[in-house]
Amino acid sequence: MSTNKKITKVGGNNETVSNSDYTFVPSAENKSKANQFRMFAVLLWLGAIVAQVFAIRMFLKAVNTGESPVNVWVIGLIVLDLILVFAGSVLWKKSNRLDPPSEKNKFLYYMQNQLGVVMAFVAFLPLIIFILTNKKVDGKSKAILGSIAGLALVIAGIGGFESNMASVEKYTEETRQVEDLTGSNNVFWTKSGKSYHLYNDCGYINSNRTNEIFEGTVAAAYEAKNITDLCDRCENRAKKAKDEIVQPVTEGQLSEPVSNDSIK
Repeated sequence: MSTNKKITKVGGNNETVSNSDYTFVPSAENKSKANQFRMFAVLLWLGAIVAQVFAIRMFLKAVNTGESPVNVWVIGLIVLDLILVFAGSVLWKKSNRLDPPSEKNKFLYYMQNQLGVVMAFVAFLPLIIFILTNKKVDGKSKAILGSIAGLALVIAGIGGFESNMASVEKYTEETRQVEDLTGSNNVFWTKSGKSYHLYNDCGYINSNRTNEIFEGTVAAAYEAKNITDLCDRCENRAKKAKDEIVQPVTEGQLSEPVSNDSIK
């Protein structure tokens, strides 16, 4: 069977790997991209911290001059802070998919994957403390600004949270699994799909819901869509195909006549 959908190649060659000694290593191009994303993410996070500092200054200035701290400057800087933190987290998560950390050091592994959440607290928690602990601010103003800053912290935290953490070990294990089932590091996926597939004619992707199917390595599926789930239907089909190949060979070997010379 085959598909009449448009097949778009993603990434480099889908080379065959050796199950015994294969360990995922990012390409030089992907490693370079990851470093660029991390650099821009850090710059955006630094910009968010600067925005927070100015928000605190504008807040204190309004309080000390007897003006309402609920003003365009403070709210605008909180929104700017959120945009910068969120954008930095998006780039940071992309960098981890291109160049994933190792699980050998659990602390560094979790920190690298969830650094966006940490930065959300760094960029908003001091501001929230300043707002809620200032004795010169009335309760209504505290409630309004505290709610805005708190909501921004929640949004930034959600944006920075990585629910599907990448790692060298995961890339390695899943690549080995695919290669063991099909003989090559080659999978298929769609723009809206949540799984990668071993066959481009799988009913889940070879349907009217999409006109384009993407093809690449397991790592490419991670990088493009953060897809790490192997389609159950494709997995069962591949296992069945392997069994059908192995079984006739085994039966043929058992059915061969035993020569007299072999009996000693």
